[in-house]
Amino acid sequence: MEQKKLKLADLAKLAGVSTSTASRALNNNPVIKQQTREHVQLLAKKYNFSLNTAASRLRLQKTNVIAVIINLDAHTEQSIDDPFLLKVVSDINQAVNRRGYELLLSNSYMAGDDWHGYFIDGRRADGLIVVGQGKQQQNIDIAAKNGAPLVVWGDPKTPSNYPIVGSNNYVGGYQATMHLLEQGASKLLFLGDSGHAEIGERYRGFNNALEAHQARGAAKLLKIDITSQAAYTAINNLLRGEGLNFDGIVACSDMVALGALKALKERYVSVPNDVRIVGFDDIAMADISHPSLSSVKQNTREAAKLLVDKLLNQLNGEECMSQEVEIELVCRQSSQ
Repeated sequence: MEQKKLKLADLAKLAGVSTSTASRALNNNPVIKQQTREHVQLLAKKYNFSLNTAASRLRLQKTNVIAVIINLDAHTEQSIDDPFLLKVVSDINQAVNRRGYELLLSNSYMAGDDWHGYFIDGRRADGLIVVGQGKQQQNIDIAAKNGAPLVVWGDPKTPSNYPIVGSNNYVGGYQATMHLLEQGASKLLFLGDSGHAEIGERYRGFNNALEAHQARGAAKLLKIDITSQAAYTAINNLLRGEGLNFDGIVACSDMVALGALKALKERYVSVPNDVRIVGFDDIAMADISHPSLSSVKQNTREAAKLLVDKLLNQLNGEECMSQEVEIELVCRQSSQ
C-alpha cells in the first residue's frame, strides 16, 4: 500500500479502531482515551497520513439526535411496552427535547451488535443512552471502547468506563424487606433474576435486611423473568407444589408484583392478611390496583435529566462519573 494513498479507513484498520474513532483521535478529541489518541497519531505520522479536515467535519457533523436503546436480554419476554420502560423513555424524551435534541428509539435487537457503527458511524445519532444493563454488558463495553459517547440507566455501583445513572437499588431492596418484616411477615420470597445488575443489588439489600432482622433462614429466591406472566406462573406452581409456605413477597418490579398478586387472588389468598407484597418502580398501576400496591419509587424524571446532561457533557469533551438517585418506599394496602 502506497503511503500517499492511505485513507482514513486504512489508518483506522491499522490502529484497530473504528473510522470515527480514528478521526476523533487525529483531532485530539478528549472523548477518545489519550492512549488511543497517541497510538493513532503515531501511526498517522509513520505513514505520512494527513487528515482531510473538511471531509472529517462533514462526517462528524452533528445530527442533534440522541439514540435511546432499550437493552433487552436475549431470552427475556420483557418488551418495550413494559410500563416502567415506557415511563423511563418518556422522561428521557422530555429531557432530550428540553436540550434541543430529538430522540431516536431502538432496542438491542434492532441495533445489532455494533452500536457504535450503526448509530455513530452511520450518523444516525450523536450519542447513546442505554436503558438497562441486562446480564451482559458486552455490547455496551464495545461501543464505549470504540469511542461512542454513551451513558447507561442501570446500577451506578457497577465498575465501568462509562457513566451509569440509576437508583440506590440496594437501599430499595433493604427498605422493602425491612418494611415487610416490621409488618409481621417472617417467611419471605424474593421474585426476580439476581443475575441482572440492578436486581442483584435489590436482592443483596433483601438478604442484608433479613440478616439484620435475624430471619435469613425463612427466605427463598424465585429466579424468574421480569414479567407479570413469569410471576403469575411461578406463584401458581409454588402454591400447587408446596402450598402457602410464605407470608411476604419482595418483587423485583411492579409488573412482577402484580403477576404474583393475580395468582394469589385467584387462589383466594388474601393480600395483605395472608401475604404482604412490595413491588419496585411505582408505576401508575401500583396506585390503582386492588389492593393498591406498595412499591419502591424510582425518580425517573431526575434520572432522565442526569442521563441527558452527562451525555451532552461527554459530547463537549467533559469526563462524567456515575451517579446514584435516591429512592422512596411508598406504602399502600398490599403491605399494611
